[in-house]
Amino acid sequence: MTAFGAVRGSLVATAKRHSRVIGSTVAVSTVAPEIVLTFDDGPAPPVTEQLSAVLAGAGATATFFVLMTRVPAHVPVLQELVTQGHEVALHGVDHRRITGRPYRELTEEFRRSKGDLEDITGVAVRWFRPPYGAQGPRAWLAARRSGLEPVMWNRSTRDSAHVDDAERFRAATAGARAGDILLAHDGFASLQDGVDDGPEPHLDRSDLLARVLGEYQSLGLAGRSMSDALLQGTPVRRAWFSAAL
Repeated sequence: MTAFGAVRGSLVATAKRHSRVIGSTVAVSTVAPEIVLTFDDGPAPPVTEQLSAVLAGAGATATFFVLMTRVPAHVPVLQELVTQGHEVALHGVDHRRITGRPYRELTEEFRRSKGDLEDITGVAVRWFRPPYGAQGPRAWLAARRSGLEPVMWNRSTRDSAHVDDAERFRAATAGARAGDILLAHDGFASLQDGVDDGPEPHLDRSDLLARVLGEYQSLGLAGRSMSDALLQGTPVRRAWFSAAL
């Protein structure tokens, strides 16, 4: 094993031993009948506004993890999300993987992006979700040192995959319970975000969200943003590291 490999292994092992304290949030421990709603890869008008309208109709709030490549062109959209009671969080300066990048570079990038979002929205930015959910110990530490807490998920609408709507609905709702964190998307990362993930899946995101929220309501679950859910709950953390560090 190389010296780097030994250090990497030690970092991951340490993180796993202390994951309740230093891990990434993957769920919320709560007695409240609430499920966390999160959206990645926006802002992406008009879909972001359409989803916000569905959320308003259901009396739900959500956390929107945004890409800085998209923010400058859609500042009013972010400001309106905050006005409507939603939460803006950081997804990345773009959508390229951050695994393997230097700690100092990431720290500067996170701090700058966090500050820019706070200037735009007028509220503190607390959460970060790495593109593709891929992070190593250095990226995790850079986020924490920048005042951000990594948030992952334990449930998904699979709306970035080429699957049918029945599978998306099943993935989002089957076995849903209080404290789950749902991953969904209001945008789809593309060349403007530094990546090429192929063609965007064809789906009506607002219709999917409406059906999913309807099912949650039938289960007695309300949709909430991360911060709203934590008013009555506590984070469930575990080590979440990509193999490519």
